[in-house]
Amino acid sequence: MNHQQIREELVHLHRELIRWGLVIWTAGNVSQRVAGEDLFLIKPSGVSYDDLTPESMVVCDLDGNLVEGDLSPSSDTAAHAYVYKHRPDVGGVVHTHSTYATAWAARGVPIPCALTMMADEFGGEIPIGPFALIGDDSIGRGIVETLQNHRSPAVLMRSHGPFTIGKNAKAAVKAAVMLEDVARTVHIAQQGGPVEPVDKASIDRLYDRYQNVYGQN
Repeated sequence: MNHQQIREELVHLHRELIRWGLVIWTAGNVSQRVAGEDLFLIKPSGVSYDDLTPESMVVCDLDGNLVEGDLSPSSDTAAHAYVYKHRPDVGGVVHTHSTYATAWAARGVPIPCALTMMADEFGGEIPIGPFALIGDDSIGRGIVETLQNHRSPAVLMRSHGPFTIGKNAKAAVKAAVMLEDVARTVHIAQQGGPVEPVDKASIDRLYDRYQNVYGQN
């Protein structure tokens, strides 16, 4: 997609965060890499979702510097930039404060892979990343380091909230939606007693089927 198409897609995807109840007020953000360029587009800081337009999206380089736009980039821009710079396979990044996923982050506990749909989408547990403050690339560094040995496209940054990645912004939003759903379901299940994770061999089979067979060719 060209810059204008990405701008329009990001407006739509930010509305998806609202639709699925993953954000409140102006919190949260979606970004997408520009293919073939060391650039990405991201939501501006502190702008209401109702006020977002294609023109309000800002363009940044992989060091998090503003390249194009009249508004200040998201406060999470440095984290997104670090991910894009160090994970060339990633085309989209999403950050939310969705309730159940953020509750797991507050506890500092990984979400165990206790559901087949978790095995499908995440290939195992949802890992916990380190505590890091907003303002530099510390969050991005924690995301990359935590996910380097995981198939999961989601990480719970301790005492902060979830970040998800994908081949593009739409895939990262899907992961964010799925993450909140499984975070809620496993939490509810644990209220009735211990939850048994799916065995690794079954997780591997489920993940392979979902990633390579499921859906339409």
